[in-house]
Amino acid sequence: MEINGLPLHPLAVHAAVVLAPLVALLALASLVPSWRDRLRWPLVVGAVVAIGAVALAFVSGNSFRNANEFFSTPPSETTRRIDHHHALALKLLWTSIGFSAVALVSGLLHPEEGPLRWLLGLLLAGGAVAVIVLVVLTGDAGATAVWGGFNG
Repeated sequence: MEINGLPLHPLAVHAAVVLAPLVALLALASLVPSWRDRLRWPLVVGAVVAIGAVALAFVSGNSFRNANEFFSTPPSETTRRIDHHHALALKLLWTSIGFSAVALVSGLLHPEEGPLRWLLGLLLAGGAVAVIVLVVLTGDAGATAVWGGFNG
């Protein structure tokens, strides 16, 4: 997958790295009772857009890897780093899907009170934190795979 000869993955990653944590922070802000109603629809739309960005980054990463013989060479430190990045990206994809599903259910059902509101709030908060942590870990693993570690 390319755009004007550039691999799509490095481009798509930037959308995922910005949008997923931004929507996670939006979800955490939506847990504040006075902001809840105002952030309902931005959260729903943001969840759909963010999962699209994360999915595009994941699919384009697989395409990039499969299109380059370098990645299928005998195992090396670089290919091990790429494998680690891929494993984290897969966790991020599934976590983002779960988080987005909870955000959609929370926004669409919009319970005013009761145990469902508390359950959705807990799931939303946990998912938001998990997404932020996995974006950081996945991005760091990808940067380390491409640029290597810095010992200075």
